[in-house]
Amino acid sequence: MDDNDILLKEYALRYETPGFLQADPSRFMHMVEGRLNQETMAFIASCLSYGSRKQFFPKIQYILDCSNGKVFDWVAERRFDTDIPADEQCYYRLYTCRTMNTFLHALSDMLNEYGSIGDFVRNSATDGYSAVAAICNFFATKGIEVIIPKNTQSACKRVCMFLRWMVRDNSPVDLGLWNDIIDKRTLIMPMDTHVVQQACRLGLLNSRSGSMDAARKLTARMAEVFPDDPLKGDFALFGYGVNKGGE
Repeated sequence: MDDNDILLKEYALRYETPGFLQADPSRFMHMVEGRLNQETMAFIASCLSYGSRKQFFPKIQYILDCSNGKVFDWVAERRFDTDIPADEQCYYRLYTCRTMNTFLHALSDMLNEYGSIGDFVRNSATDGYSAVAAICNFFATKGIEVIIPKNTQSACKRVCMFLRWMVRDNSPVDLGLWNDIIDKRTLIMPMDTHVVQQACRLGLLNSRSGSMDAARKLTARMAEVFPDDPLKGDFALFGYGVNKGGE
């Protein structure tokens, strides 16, 4: 184990705490009760998690408020048609209200056909990668790739993040609701530009590619440090960015 590995272990321990939730979109899934509501809230929150948190947090909060915390019923029963009508007003950045409405209709289809997002994954995947692929494929058939990537050529950062939230157990941040569906050792690192930058600074990656191949290579490297739980590395890189990334 080299010095960087020791540093990553230290940062993972320091930053995977309840305090992490305060400024992270994962906080919203902790603000609702029950497995179905938590899954549904987490998925919507992950899909809106790009750009400025000051801008997208209120958009997630709006959905939480409209649903009164009963997010599963709000989606499954298509109550969102009143709150987010299918018009061309901007909802958030690239997402118009029509885009969001179409996305929520697709999610409603999933909930009504399979019973829950978790049951969809249980019936469609055997590991982290196949879960990403299954989710992408389902939504690709609904014509809304602006929100969910149509395939796994890209890193699929937000889908990977959602799966981290759902699968990893024994965490004050991640829920672990699906630890009986997906082995957390098969999850893929949620990789965006910031993660790539920190990974390159640490010598964990040799290129700045944002592809799924690069995400899987980074995950394999993290598995050398955290063999039973590679995505602890997500918190480690966050901590490295806070402490060292600006140097």
